[in-house]
Amino acid sequence: MRRNARRMRRIGVQPIASITDDLELAPMIIATIGRAMWRYRSELAPLTLAALLMAAAMFLHANYRPWWPTIAGTAALVAVAVLVGGQWINLSRPIERGYAAVATAFVGGWLAASTAYGPLPLVLGVGAVLLAIPWWAHRRRRARVRVERTLAAWPNIAEAVALAGSRVQSALVDVWGYRFRLALGPGQTVEDAIAKVPALESALGAKRGAVRVQPIPTREANRADVRVIETDPHADAITWPGPSISSITQPIKIGLFEDGTPVRVSLLRRHALFGGATGAGKSGGMNVLLGELTACSDVIIWGIDLKGGMELMPWAACLDRLATTPQEAEALLADGVTILDGRADHLARAGERVWTPSPTMPELFIVIDEYAELVDEAPNAIRHADSIARRGRAPGVQLVAATQRPTQKAMGKGVVRSQMDVRLSFRVREQRDVDLILGPGMLKTGWHAHRLDAPGKFLISATEHDSPRRARAYLLADAHVQTTADRHAAHRPQLDVVSATALERASQPIPDDNQPQPPRHARSEAIQDAEQALEDALKAAPSDGVSVGDLITATGMGRRWVYYRLDELARSERAVQITRGRWRAEPHNP
Repeated sequence: MRRNARRMRRIGVQPIASITDDLELAPMIIATIGRAMWRYRSELAPLTLAALLMAAAMFLHANYRPWWPTIAGTAALVAVAVLVGGQWINLSRPIERGYAAVATAFVGGWLAASTAYGPLPLVLGVGAVLLAIPWWAHRRRRARVRVERTLAAWPNIAEAVALAGSRVQSALVDVWGYRFRLALGPGQTVEDAIAKVPALESALGAKRGAVRVQPIPTREANRADVRVIETDPHADAITWPGPSISSITQPIKIGLFEDGTPVRVSLLRRHALFGGATGAGKSGGMNVLLGELTACSDVIIWGIDLKGGMELMPWAACLDRLATTPQEAEALLADGVTILDGRADHLARAGERVWTPSPTMPELFIVIDEYAELVDEAPNAIRHADSIARRGRAPGVQLVAATQRPTQKAMGKGVVRSQMDVRLSFRVREQRDVDLILGPGMLKTGWHAHRLDAPGKFLISATEHDSPRRARAYLLADAHVQTTADRHAAHRPQLDVVSATALERASQPIPDDNQPQPPRHARSEAIQDAEQALEDALKAAPSDGVSVGDLITATGMGRRWVYYRLDELARSERAVQITRGRWRAEPHNP
């Protein structure tokens, strides 16, 4: 039998057993080739397309030769559409749109020519090779392939990080890395995925601190967005582009998130807290905030800086008041409470609930740098700060406090910290400081401010920002602070008449009840004469108005009475404030 097998091989005939073995291996070989072609389908895409084009050209030339003008025209239209509107199909860069347009034009032109004159394999081969080189070298294509291959092994990764049963629903590669939508298994929550972030970084082969896990507010509780940062978009400082608002009613833009979207937050009737270690970029964030506030025509800014004005003095041209000593700080906050009470009384008499800011009725912001210094050096001022924190929202008196570590001791009785609606945490040294700045329990839910690795990076907690997204504040360099302050100083509003009247009343001494008073009828006649003299003086005032001092002289009444009457006349639109301390009658109501 062996002799026959050898004889059969010599004459080119295989034995039956050998043929059977080859037939059993064929499906395995075909399956292996198929898996390899599927794995490298992205790299083989130009060759696959060339083969399909050749088959299509042979079919069209044999059956639909007169169609070549239609093919050429359609290809030209598609190329122009891709060039103009390619960003709608994820071709964000002009060079990508240009490549897609050229490839479309070549494919359409070759197919039209081949339909008319027959297939042109040499032209197709040369064009396919030339167009394949940019395709093979494209960074985003290679990154997409790498991500797909990584996520294809997700079942094994999920098992390794104790998230078995979860699955990847979709993935997207961008300039800075990639992100994917994760459907968690039964009983798993986003908090479970956040707790596994270090393990995910290891399993995905990412850098330490490169994985972000965030909930999806509009989807089910078992869905999460996982983002892997491969190139830090915040590695370099981001220059402040200039003010983004002109009114406090608009949300302020203070920086950029890692995906390039702006960090916008509204400070209308909201207190704010800036916290972070020394050198973490807290002062830079405050400079950006002041640059935005000073551009608003409906905001008055007072400042407290007990470091001798080192931080806030460059903004002095835009600050209505600046306190640099404990005594000045206490007086400033006391006046803030006085304005708060005066505005609250005005709102109650007008039947309104909230203060609506405008250039003539601006909102008052009190900016306090290093609030802990205020607690240590001006403890009596804390009582006033607590009152403003509790009651200042509706009357439009807001606090913005900056501190390194807002402990209960550093924040006084803790009332101020608990009333802060907007909180920005720059890098902190200890994990427990995260909960001190952002609130209890925030560290456990993924707010890891202690992992921020560059000055200016921060996490923001507010009503509109309830997930831990890393951001970087704009940089307003010290050399540009003075220029910005000088530019905005010319457009700063004046303190409104309600607030000025409240301060004036508070500065007047309490009358002595033991002093003899004139008869009632005599007081009435004197008041009527003073009111008439006041109105006559306002009517006769020049275009730039008459000063309050002249009105006091004309009426013979005290400053507090004059301010009170001016407030009433302004509400009834019978008088108008031209500039600070100068009034005249309304032009349409002389």
